[in-house]
Amino acid sequence: MNPLDAPRPATAPTALAKTPLRADLQLIADMVAPGSRVLDIGCGEGALLEYLARERSVAARGMELSQKNVNASVARGLSVIQGDADSDLAEYPAGAFDYAILSLTLQATRDPRKVVEQMVRIGRHAIVSFPNFGHWRVRLQLLMNGRMPVTEALSEAWYESPNIHLCTLRDFIALCGDCGIEIEEALVLNGRAHRASLNSPHLANLFGEKAIFRLRKD
Repeated sequence: MNPLDAPRPATAPTALAKTPLRADLQLIADMVAPGSRVLDIGCGEGALLEYLARERSVAARGMELSQKNVNASVARGLSVIQGDADSDLAEYPAGAFDYAILSLTLQATRDPRKVVEQMVRIGRHAIVSFPNFGHWRVRLQLLMNGRMPVTEALSEAWYESPNIHLCTLRDFIALCGDCGIEIEEALVLNGRAHRASLNSPHLANLFGEKAIFRLRKD
């Protein structure tokens, strides 16, 4: 079945109660134009999709690996199907969405480069966020303790974490360059989830705990 033909739930998301978004999700939502077509890849329980449907009137669709989270999203009145970003994005036609969003999931994919390339193929814009492995707390823990770091953004021990491809902000910028992808907008969040300056890429890589990029490829 074409993933765009997935059945829509009976419950309208606009009927759901308002809930505040996490700071990084709010910044992603602010990048999305009202009335656009959105695919949220790895949407979890659908908090961002629900907000975008309610506040931005977007045509919201989601893909999620966990069946439990798919069920929770559908219960919120969202159109979400079970799928794997590493294999299932290829089934969507080029330009099917205005925005393809991947929030804090890139590091858990088997082939991050392929996933990003598929995102800029199926979406006019791609929005990607990830924990920055170049953050100073991460560097300090590795330097002082010689062990994989555990921070607010990387909260699980190495043996419990789904993260298999951690990268720094500068690594991701280099990947975009290698793939011929244009960076339209880039934001970093500090440890208090506030926006930090990107005037210096080196300082952003040092002090940004999370990064958000809006991308496109013509």
